[in-house]
Amino acid sequence: MNRKICWLVIALTPICAIAQESPAAPAAPANPISASERGFYGLVSGEVVAAAEKMPEENYSFRPTPEVRTFGQLVGHVADAQYNFCGMVAGEQPSTKPIENTKTSKTDLVSALKGAVAYCDKVYAGMTDAQGSQMMKLMKYNVAKLTVLSVNTAHVDEHYGNMVTYLRLKGIVPPSSEKPANSGQN
Repeated sequence: MNRKICWLVIALTPICAIAQESPAAPAAPANPISASERGFYGLVSGEVVAAAEKMPEENYSFRPTPEVRTFGQLVGHVADAQYNFCGMVAGEQPSTKPIENTKTSKTDLVSALKGAVAYCDKVYAGMTDAQGSQMMKLMKYNVAKLTVLSVNTAHVDEHYGNMVTYLRLKGIVPPSSEKPANSGQN
Protein backbone atom coordinates (compact mmCIF):
# COMPACT_ATOMS: atom_id res chain seq x y z
CA MET A 1 0.00 0.00 0.00
CA ASN A 2 2.88 2.34 0.73
CA ARG A 3 4.08 1.78 -2.83
CA LYS A 4 0.69 2.81 -4.25
CA ILE A 5 0.71 5.99 -2.19
CA CYS A 6 4.27 6.69 -3.23
CA TRP A 7 3.37 6.30 -6.95
CA LEU A 8 0.27 8.44 -6.47
CA VAL A 9 2.35 11.23 -4.91
CA ILE A 10 4.89 10.98 -7.73
CA ALA A 11 2.13 11.07 -10.36
CA LEU A 12 0.29 14.03 -8.81
CA THR A 13 3.31 16.19 -7.98
CA PRO A 14 3.67 17.69 -11.52
CA ILE A 15 -0.07 18.40 -11.66
CA CYS A 16 0.07 20.20 -8.31
CA ALA A 17 3.11 22.18 -9.43
CA ILE A 18 1.39 23.25 -12.64
CA ALA A 19 -1.75 24.26 -10.76
CA GLN A 20 0.31 26.39 -8.36
CA GLU A 21 2.12 28.12 -11.24
CA SER A 22 -1.07 29.05 -13.13
CA PRO A 23 -1.57 32.78 -12.83
CA ALA A 24 -4.82 34.06 -11.46
CA ALA A 25 -7.14 35.91 -13.80
CA PRO A 26 -6.00 39.51 -14.15
CA ALA A 27 -7.83 41.96 -11.97
CA ALA A 28 -10.19 44.27 -13.83
CA PRO A 29 -9.09 47.91 -13.98
CA ALA A 30 -11.07 50.45 -11.97
CA ASN A 31 -13.01 51.47 -15.11
CA PRO A 32 -13.01 48.39 -17.33
CA ILE A 33 -15.42 49.66 -19.99
CA SER A 34 -13.77 53.01 -20.61
CA ALA A 35 -10.29 51.44 -20.29
CA SER A 36 -11.21 48.86 -22.94
CA GLU A 37 -12.49 51.54 -25.30
CA ARG A 38 -9.36 53.64 -24.72
CA GLY A 39 -7.17 50.63 -25.50
CA PHE A 40 -8.92 49.83 -28.75
CA TYR A 41 -8.90 53.51 -29.77
CA GLY A 42 -5.15 53.60 -29.12
CA LEU A 43 -4.61 50.65 -31.43
CA VAL A 44 -6.80 52.01 -34.24
CA SER A 45 -5.58 55.61 -34.05
CA GLY A 46 -1.99 54.38 -34.10
CA GLU A 47 -2.65 52.46 -37.32
CA VAL A 48 -4.26 55.51 -38.96
CA VAL A 49 -1.31 57.74 -38.09
CA ALA A 50 1.13 55.07 -39.32
CA ALA A 51 -0.79 54.79 -42.61
CA ALA A 52 -0.74 58.58 -43.07
CA GLU A 53 3.00 58.61 -42.42
CA LYS A 54 3.64 55.68 -44.75
CA MET A 55 1.88 57.08 -47.83
CA PRO A 56 4.38 59.10 -49.92
CA GLU A 57 3.67 62.82 -50.38
CA GLU A 58 3.08 62.42 -54.12
CA ASN A 59 0.17 60.04 -53.41
CA TYR A 60 -1.71 62.40 -51.09
CA SER A 61 -3.62 63.68 -54.14
CA PHE A 62 -4.47 60.12 -55.26
CA ARG A 63 -8.11 59.07 -55.45
CA PRO A 64 -9.10 55.63 -56.77
CA THR A 65 -12.19 57.00 -58.53
CA PRO A 66 -13.45 60.55 -59.12
CA GLU A 67 -16.32 60.10 -56.63
CA VAL A 68 -14.16 59.52 -53.54
CA ARG A 69 -11.83 61.63 -51.41
CA THR A 70 -8.14 61.90 -52.15
CA PHE A 71 -5.89 60.17 -49.64
CA GLY A 72 -5.05 63.60 -48.18
CA GLN A 73 -8.72 64.53 -47.86
CA LEU A 74 -9.31 61.22 -46.11
CA VAL A 75 -6.58 62.01 -43.57
CA GLY A 76 -8.08 65.47 -43.04
CA HIS A 77 -11.58 64.04 -42.68
CA VAL A 78 -10.44 61.61 -39.98
CA ALA A 79 -8.77 64.47 -38.09
CA ASP A 80 -11.85 66.71 -38.39
CA ALA A 81 -14.20 63.99 -37.18
CA GLN A 82 -12.04 63.18 -34.17
CA TYR A 83 -12.03 66.81 -33.07
CA ASN A 84 -15.81 66.87 -33.46
CA PHE A 85 -16.62 63.61 -31.64
CA CYS A 86 -14.14 64.12 -28.81
CA GLY A 87 -15.05 67.79 -28.52
CA MET A 88 -18.72 66.86 -28.06
CA VAL A 89 -17.83 64.43 -25.27
CA ALA A 90 -15.57 67.00 -23.60
CA GLY A 91 -18.29 69.65 -23.88
CA GLU A 92 -16.00 71.80 -26.02
CA GLN A 93 -16.07 73.18 -29.49
CA PRO A 94 -12.48 72.93 -30.70
CA SER A 95 -11.46 76.05 -32.59
CA THR A 96 -10.15 74.42 -35.74
CA LYS A 97 -10.71 75.18 -39.36
CA PRO A 98 -11.89 72.23 -41.40
CA ILE A 99 -8.66 70.32 -41.95
CA GLU A 100 -10.00 68.34 -44.91
CA ASN A 101 -10.68 71.51 -46.89
CA THR A 102 -7.70 73.65 -45.82
CA LYS A 103 -4.62 71.41 -45.71
CA THR A 104 -3.08 69.55 -48.63
CA SER A 105 0.56 68.74 -47.81
CA LYS A 106 1.51 65.49 -46.16
CA THR A 107 3.40 67.34 -43.42
CA ASP A 108 0.41 69.52 -42.53
CA LEU A 109 -2.10 66.68 -42.69
CA VAL A 110 -0.02 64.24 -40.61
CA SER A 111 0.57 66.99 -38.06
CA ALA A 112 -3.16 67.78 -37.93
CA LEU A 113 -4.01 64.08 -37.57
CA LYS A 114 -1.52 63.68 -34.73
CA GLY A 115 -3.02 66.76 -33.06
CA ALA A 116 -6.52 65.28 -33.32
CA VAL A 117 -5.33 61.97 -31.89
CA ALA A 118 -3.59 63.76 -29.01
CA TYR A 119 -6.77 65.73 -28.32
CA CYS A 120 -8.86 62.55 -28.27
CA ASP A 121 -6.24 60.72 -26.18
CA LYS A 122 -6.87 63.28 -23.42
CA VAL A 123 -10.63 62.83 -23.65
CA TYR A 124 -10.38 59.02 -23.58
CA ALA A 125 -7.83 59.14 -20.73
CA GLY A 126 -10.13 61.29 -18.61
CA MET A 127 -13.18 59.10 -19.15
CA THR A 128 -14.48 56.89 -16.35
CA ASP A 129 -17.24 54.34 -16.65
CA ALA A 130 -19.50 56.61 -14.58
CA GLN A 131 -18.82 59.62 -16.82
CA GLY A 132 -19.25 57.42 -19.87
CA SER A 133 -22.78 56.57 -18.80
CA GLN A 134 -23.84 60.24 -18.82
CA MET A 135 -26.30 60.90 -21.61
CA MET A 136 -25.79 63.41 -24.41
CA LYS A 137 -27.12 64.20 -27.86
CA LEU A 138 -25.45 62.76 -30.96
CA MET A 139 -27.29 63.94 -34.04
CA LYS A 140 -30.91 63.16 -33.17
CA TYR A 141 -30.12 60.39 -30.68
CA ASN A 142 -29.69 60.42 -26.91
CA VAL A 143 -26.68 58.24 -26.19
CA ALA A 144 -24.11 57.67 -23.47
CA LYS A 145 -20.85 59.63 -23.76
CA LEU A 146 -18.92 56.40 -24.06
CA THR A 147 -21.06 55.51 -27.07
CA VAL A 148 -19.90 58.70 -28.78
CA LEU A 149 -16.30 57.68 -28.14
CA SER A 150 -17.12 54.23 -29.47
CA VAL A 151 -18.57 55.81 -32.62
CA ASN A 152 -15.35 57.81 -32.95
CA THR A 153 -13.25 54.65 -32.64
CA ALA A 154 -15.42 52.88 -35.21
CA HIS A 155 -15.20 55.85 -37.56
CA VAL A 156 -11.41 55.93 -37.34
CA ASP A 157 -11.29 52.17 -37.93
CA GLU A 158 -13.68 52.45 -40.90
CA HIS A 159 -11.45 55.00 -42.58
CA TYR A 160 -8.33 53.02 -41.76
CA GLY A 161 -9.91 50.37 -43.99
CA ASN A 162 -10.20 52.96 -46.76
CA MET A 163 -6.58 53.97 -46.25
CA VAL A 164 -5.51 50.33 -46.53
CA THR A 165 -7.14 50.15 -49.97
CA TYR A 166 -5.39 53.34 -51.13
CA LEU A 167 -2.04 52.06 -49.85
CA ARG A 168 -2.47 48.66 -51.52
CA LEU A 169 -3.46 50.29 -54.82
CA LYS A 170 -0.11 52.06 -54.66
CA GLY A 171 1.74 48.81 -53.87
CA ILE A 172 2.34 49.72 -50.22
CA VAL A 173 1.87 47.23 -47.39
CA PRO A 174 -0.41 48.78 -44.76
CA PRO A 175 0.92 49.10 -41.19
CA SER A 176 -1.43 46.46 -39.77
CA SER A 177 -0.17 43.91 -42.31
CA GLU A 178 3.51 44.44 -41.64
CA LYS A 179 5.37 41.78 -39.74
CA PRO A 180 6.60 42.95 -36.34
CA ALA A 181 10.30 43.77 -36.15
CA ASN A 182 12.41 40.91 -34.76
CA SER A 183 9.53 38.45 -35.07
CA GLY A 184 11.81 35.88 -36.63
CA GLN A 185 9.39 35.49 -39.53
CA ASN A 186 10.28 36.14 -43.14
